[in-house]
Amino acid sequence: MGKDSKAKDAKGKGKQAAGSSGGDDAGGKGGKGKGGKSADGLGTCTYVKARHVLCEKQGKINEAYKNCRMDGWTMETRCHLLSLLRAYKALMQNIEIAQEYSECPSGKKGGDLGWFPRGKMAGPFQEVAFSTPVGATSAPFKSTHGYHFILCEGRKN
Repeated sequence: MGKDSKAKDAKGKGKQAAGSSGGDDAGGKGGKGKGGKSADGLGTCTYVKARHVLCEKQGKINEAYKNCRMDGWTMETRCHLLSLLRAYKALMQNIEIAQEYSECPSGKKGGDLGWFPRGKMAGPFQEVAFSTPVGATSAPFKSTHGYHFILCEGRKN
């Protein structure tokens, strides 16, 4: 795992979030513009709401990530009641994992970073945060602060 590992699990869209292309994978639908969204929902949002876990050591972030994946931390299906229940379970689990493992001050708040605009977070953190679909968790990745993974909770313009 290194600096490039984020692109594989973010479905190759890490670079797109930092640019202004606004949805090459949208098949021409949605496009870009004021409030535009691509078909995959990643498009041109200007704010994202996220939680994260930060660890200085790669082994520790891998352990935290493994623990949150073991109990069904997947929320790919979000359109019915079962997915809402899974989302709630994942959110509660992420809070517990962040409180236990994260070395960031936000860990005490379950890793909650709240809403933040493009340009506030640096480099790979911003790329991953803005390219992770709502309700999904990123793969672990490295930044200048250490190792992270992110749960994207929302997007807005």
